[in-house]
Amino acid sequence: MELLWRDADGGARRGARQGLDLDRIVRAAVELADAEGLAGLSMRKVADRLGFTTMSLYRHVPGRDQLVELMRDAVLAELAGPEGAGDEPPARGGAHAPAGERGSARWRERLEALARQGWELRRRHPWLAEGRGLRHLPGPNAVAYYERMLAAVAGTGLPPSEVLAVVDLVGRFVDAEALVFVEAAEAERRSGVSDEEWWDARRSLFERFERFPTITRLWEQGGYDHPEDSFTFGLARLLDGIELLVRRRSGAEERDETRDETSVCRVCGTPVERPPSGRPRAYCSPACRQRAYRERRATEGA
Repeated sequence: MELLWRDADGGARRGARQGLDLDRIVRAAVELADAEGLAGLSMRKVADRLGFTTMSLYRHVPGRDQLVELMRDAVLAELAGPEGAGDEPPARGGAHAPAGERGSARWRERLEALARQGWELRRRHPWLAEGRGLRHLPGPNAVAYYERMLAAVAGTGLPPSEVLAVVDLVGRFVDAEALVFVEAAEAERRSGVSDEEWWDARRSLFERFERFPTITRLWEQGGYDHPEDSFTFGLARLLDGIELLVRRRSGAEERDETRDETSVCRVCGTPVERPPSGRPRAYCSPACRQRAYRERRATEGA
């Protein structure tokens, strides 16, 4: 934690030793992971890349696990900036503002932009998806990005628990798509054969699909000729669902605010004002109440 937050907390960096410092180690480790993935990352390889002994690295960072955490936060600095999507503050009015004015009518645009930034970052540094897990210690850049994601959603009127759930859901989607990208790249690097070449060598497999009518029909209709971009399609559908949730929550809130303020008499339909306290009135007058009572008794007697 002290190493991750050393600049944010104003702490002093570990001093350079013969030209070697923590920032140089992290940069070299990132370059190595970009080229070989986390599987190819070791303290020895990083030391060799820098021209130092492995023990020299341990004077600056305790071990490989801590180095990976430092690498993660270092590349997340690429998402930082004084301005950008997700930086817009919530509008005044909070949850009681009209649905289209809560926080920002651009919440979807801002959240999408931030998700795409995270996706592009993982394309530049695929190993980020390899180290996905629940027990990563976040550094200042990770927390700053998370803050921007939360700020994009916080003004929608969703309750706090759902704001957190939305951001976590979008984050998991980005990581899942990135992991598919990593696995495909790793398979190609390991085999020296592209996906297209691999499937082309197994073309006879498709001849066996004729017994499956839905697959055959979609194939003949060109469904496989121009596949949708999985990230773009998936993110759009995910945001559609979140937008529907925001609208539903907003509609329920507006109904709650106006419910029973001007209800009507159950007998004659005359408007009945809601009392400031106590149970809502069901009838406009004692006469209508007595009429309803007599009708109910007559029905029960029948």
